[in-house]
Amino acid sequence: MTAALELSQEVRFDRALIEKYDRAGPRYTSYPTAPHFHEGFGPAELQREFARSNAEQADRALSLYLHIPFCDTVCYYCACNKIVTPDRTRALPYLEALIQEIRLMARHFAPERQVTQLHFGGGSPSYLTLAQTERLWGALRDHFNLAPGALGEYGIEADPRECPEGTIARLAEIGFNRISFGVQDLEPAVQKAVNRIQPLELTQRCVAESRAHGFHSINLDLIYGLPLQTEESFLKTLEVVIRDLDPDRLAVFNYAHLPQYFTPQRRIDAAQLPPAEVKLQILEKTIARLLAAGYVYVGMDHFAKPGDELATAQRQGSLHRNFQGYTTRAECDLVGLGITSITQFGHAYAQNFKTLPEYYARIEAGELATFRGVELTADDRIRRDVIMRLLCDFQLDRAATGERLGIDFNRYFAEESKEIARMVDEGLIEDDGNLMRVTAGGRLLIRNVCMAFDWYLANGPQKKAFSKTI
Repeated sequence: MTAALELSQEVRFDRALIEKYDRAGPRYTSYPTAPHFHEGFGPAELQREFARSNAEQADRALSLYLHIPFCDTVCYYCACNKIVTPDRTRALPYLEALIQEIRLMARHFAPERQVTQLHFGGGSPSYLTLAQTERLWGALRDHFNLAPGALGEYGIEADPRECPEGTIARLAEIGFNRISFGVQDLEPAVQKAVNRIQPLELTQRCVAESRAHGFHSINLDLIYGLPLQTEESFLKTLEVVIRDLDPDRLAVFNYAHLPQYFTPQRRIDAAQLPPAEVKLQILEKTIARLLAAGYVYVGMDHFAKPGDELATAQRQGSLHRNFQGYTTRAECDLVGLGITSITQFGHAYAQNFKTLPEYYARIEAGELATFRGVELTADDRIRRDVIMRLLCDFQLDRAATGERLGIDFNRYFAEESKEIARMVDEGLIEDDGNLMRVTAGGRLLIRNVCMAFDWYLANGPQKKAFSKTI
């Protein structure tokens, strides 16, 4: 079991540091990051990794992610992999293909490999009817070894606009016990500008029903930097969320306006976006208000109540990060199902096709839908460990890390020592020669700290323009 951490929860908005490190960088939901996946890694390579991992860790727990790509209407800010259509019949062939993929994937795992974490993401999983959702759950139960409800984390992303009364109760009956709702902003003018009209009363009802039906953790998503937002208007939204909705977790995302990559964003009037200075003011006041309300800063965009599983996992040193963001089950291999989904398994990452025709063709042929991925080198695995521990723990013990990874840490990262020293001088980290600890002011810039250990940023081809770290 991972040892508990002596972790300071202090976080400080340091304007000088933020301005100095105002640059783009990866979000590190993986290492190597997705731009370094390649099409030389396909189904055969993934199956080989399954066999190797099963032989070495036959009882390692599994985490399942199911991607439901459909949405009824488009939110202009959205950068997710989605298919926007009001024609609900389009979900029918996808449901059949997804159930077939569940069967195909399950063949690779012994019954001892218990599923202790499950997440339906999107798109909008609540696009499916309750009967379709229940059918998917049944297929998972039939082909995988799902842990009993009290032992498993079973989450779903839900759109309050698609959750009429009774929906939440039925989701609980099916087996879900964690839920996440998109809110983004409560100001009507902002909602209209991004094409997401969602009255507060609707969200209040969904949150209340979730509590009434025993959901263990309720997450809400907010976005700052949307058109027509001001510091005053966003803090008003935040105050209502804290007072009236009282979520267990909050994800407060920075809107990155990249219309050249995400077509829906072209419908946003760039002239209505708040300037960078206002966005920084919103972030500074948001952090101060959430900390004053008793929330813990978990990392990057995420806040949680001290008793929530995310905050507990961080204190216990078992927090993890993957393509779902911060998560509590570091001991799991992640199996992705559905288009665009990513599997993180053993020493490899594998991604499914991104279009429905390609996905359907591969599944109908009785093959896994992997179209690209990467097998991690020994160096990748070492650097992934270092980066992920920094992201989750905000500190790194050189001696313990070296022992765990079988390296002399200082010798292995000799090239990085100059960058470490510079970050110490500039106040991002403290370093006593063994323990590197991210400062209160550096916690908001944890991506920048991790970038110091990213071999690909310095040596690999850069295939993607990343978002700003703040």
